[in-house]
Amino acid sequence: MDLKKTKAPVTTITRDVDKLYGSGMPNSTGNIYETVVIVSKRANQISVEIKQELNHKLEEFSNFADNLEEVFENREQIEISRFYEKLPKPTLLALQEYIDHEIYYRNPATGIESAKTKK
Repeated sequence: MDLKKTKAPVTTITRDVDKLYGSGMPNSTGNIYETVVIVSKRANQISVEIKQELNHKLEEFSNFADNLEEVFENREQIEISRFYEKLPKPTLLALQEYIDHEIYYRNPATGIESAKTKK
């Protein structure tokens, strides 16, 4: 997932709920609760991906010294932290992916599947 190229807004914006699950979307579920579950599960996946990526990048700066007085401020570490703080929330990223038809989902109970559109 490329976080620099995302089109998701950084702040929360008002959405037309009818367009999210109704006839306004080609791969709509027809059920607002099912749509919320799809977006929330994807948001959890995105959150885990971002956390793993951040932890991997910050491992380079970890210092295993026992002395608490030897705390160093690393400019690169601060830059990385600021980048991740400025990212849109995982919920907004997942909602944007849903709107752009980039989420594949299926409901085994009803047999409904969505096809991921290629861009």
